[in-house]
Amino acid sequence: MAVLETLDAAHLREVVVGYRDALRTHQEKLNRLNVYPVPDGDTGTNMALTIESVLSEVGEGETETLEGVARALSHGSLMGARGNSGVILSQILRGVASVLGEHPAVDARVITEGLLAAKEGAYRAVQEPVEGTILTVCRQAADG
Repeated sequence: MAVLETLDAAHLREVVVGYRDALRTHQEKLNRLNVYPVPDGDTGTNMALTIESVLSEVGEGETETLEGVARALSHGSLMGARGNSGVILSQILRGVASVLGEHPAVDARVITEGLLAAKEGAYRAVQEPVEGTILTVCRQAADG
């Protein structure tokens, strides 16, 4: 397998498709893990619906450039966010997209900046952040 040194629009689309596929595979497991803020068993479903909205948006409009895919990622996640987990996911994706969209190609340094923006957006989206949730995963990814 070749090492990817930069991320372009096509690669970002592939990442989103891979994330959707992983969510579909593990959706029921995520639903069973759902205990905060209410144990209603819909975290996996809400995240999957949110990412499906992203893919619908990425498939339309100006998505030939990294900026276009990032814009579609941000808008699709905002418009399609479902439940608490979907809203938090949308803020993570919007944070990443806000940074990636500023560059024609993305390297590891820019990915790091995107993860930091994602963490900030996700924590701002929650009035009382609780560790042991998707917020923790996002924070640990951003902080390395």
